[in-house]
Amino acid sequence: MTELTHTDMAADFDGEELSIGELELEDRASLRRVAGLSTELEDVTEVEYRQLRLERVVLVGVWTEGTAAQSEASLAELARLAETAGSEVLEGIVQRRSRPDPATYIGSGKVRELFDIVRATGADTVICDGELSPGQLRQLEAKLKVKVVDRTALILDIFAQHASSKEGKAQVELAQLQYLIPRLRGWGESLSRQAGGRAGGANGGVGLRGPGETKLETDRRRINKRVAKLRREIASMDTIRETKRGRRVANEVPSVAIVGYTNAGKSSLLNAITGAGVLVEDALFATLDPTTRRADTPDGRTYTLTDTVGFVRHLPHQLVDAFRSTLEEAADADLLLHVVDGSDPAPEEQVNAVRAVLGEITRKRSEPLPPELLVINKADAADEVSLARLRNLLPGAQVVSAQTGEGIEALVEAIAERVPRPDVVVDAVVPYTRGELVARVHADGEVLAEEHTEDGTHLRARVHPDLAAALHTFAVDGSPA
Repeated sequence: MTELTHTDMAADFDGEELSIGELELEDRASLRRVAGLSTELEDVTEVEYRQLRLERVVLVGVWTEGTAAQSEASLAELARLAETAGSEVLEGIVQRRSRPDPATYIGSGKVRELFDIVRATGADTVICDGELSPGQLRQLEAKLKVKVVDRTALILDIFAQHASSKEGKAQVELAQLQYLIPRLRGWGESLSRQAGGRAGGANGGVGLRGPGETKLETDRRRINKRVAKLRREIASMDTIRETKRGRRVANEVPSVAIVGYTNAGKSSLLNAITGAGVLVEDALFATLDPTTRRADTPDGRTYTLTDTVGFVRHLPHQLVDAFRSTLEEAADADLLLHVVDGSDPAPEEQVNAVRAVLGEITRKRSEPLPPELLVINKADAADEVSLARLRNLLPGAQVVSAQTGEGIEALVEAIAERVPRPDVVVDAVVPYTRGELVARVHADGEVLAEEHTEDGTHLRARVHPDLAAALHTFAVDGSPA
């Protein structure tokens, strides 16, 4: 039997060739969660230890600041996260408090009410809209008699499902283990502990000491060793990324990074500009691995366009730390293409969340952010009143629809105006035997005028200093070259 490759399947499907993103989407859709199966793994250091396999969930939020609409929007986003993880949302409740209860997150009275809701709905999981301390997690599970998950664990689970590259999987595993370490649980007196005390005493003495470490301590030590190994692996992958980036910098190719809130349409925009064919799905955190593609300005200059991981409100700090090398790809760009979902009810909150994460990265690097070009996407799904409000709220933003192609041409021209231009103007007659120099001018520079003469190609162009030096021999009198 002949084995079919991805390419074969792409060509055979209804006679049309599928893109890489469409193939990945089919692979992702072919796997579905199975209700009722155990989720516990024997080895807590495995990558998928936190793959939650959620089925029927109740959402709980604590409203401590902002308006009621903002608290409801946060819970609605939590519902979308839960659905992306593969669960069915049954109920959602929000409690107004000055701060979360340190013991049970929502207070003992509300825990009893939540217990009744869980029993009435038949839910098997409760998801809290915040990061729970180990004590809060333990107390809630003991009182509710169902699994309790916080927002951080939910996002980590989605990342674990969607990571596909070696680097992405390592970054997610590192974030998962950092989250797990303070939440490891022991089993009380059932495990041996090394006893102290004087010989012959009740808790010590010859023959009465335990064998040493508990299972909890052993797990913690193994996880710490695994964390150290992952950090070394990610550091080596970062070296490869730096080498590729250094090559682009040496060739003086401008870079543009696409950043934005999750599901704002960053991958769709990359496809619309470059035809990259990367995976596009109406889901939160659909793509995690950065994708870099080459693009050209209308006047022929080359630049790179990189799609980065999406952001969300209260992005877990473990993920920010683990994905730091990926996020720094954006911080090192020459231009940030900040994509905003024009159909979202509160796009300004998305903008603030993205800028907060980027600000955290730049504070640790002590370097300013690159220039930013705001792009309001999904114009086809937004009404005119919302778009008018956004134009007033975000002056200078480009309004586009990656789905229909509306505004893409104007966006490409806006990018061309903002990416760095070569800074040396040369006027040279290049012999026809040196056609490679003419090709370099077209590829790496900006041709202002070109004429074919008897002696060669007469070029007036804006180029980088190294290329200007190569053209110096053929410079017309008085030219900087």
